[in-house]
Amino acid sequence: MNNEEWPEAAFGSRDPVYLQVVRHFKELIATGWLKAGQTVPSRRELASRMKINPNTAQKAYKEMEEQKLIVTEGNSPSRITSDATTLRAIRSELLGEAVEAFVQSVRRLEAPVDELVELVREKYERHPQPTGAEFENGKEGGA
Repeated sequence: MNNEEWPEAAFGSRDPVYLQVVRHFKELIATGWLKAGQTVPSRRELASRMKINPNTAQKAYKEMEEQKLIVTEGNSPSRITSDATTLRAIRSELLGEAVEAFVQSVRRLEAPVDELVELVREKYERHPQPTGAEFENGKEGGA
């Protein structure tokens, strides 16, 4: 983890901020910016970096512990889980949400699935693979 920079989160949805923080962590894990077993900032440090209330950071960490995204043992710093099943589930959840949003947005066009799959394949191949460096610079991939 780059201690100098913390990827910027866009707090824009109607979800509570603590849940948006949890989602941000999931995105950072899924993209490889945060790695399995990696130490994460303290609650106060995260609050400062993300410019959120320390109580909100605490609530986000509690939620992430309940979802088994992070592990905190005794007085040791919290770490990203090393559980492969949980890590795969994070990626699947984010992919599922993205596909669901896509399907909802194009369903009314009544396009055949084969046409959609081919168009997605073409667009996907045109975009370069995002890197962790894009998160470090505050860019969360190309659209």
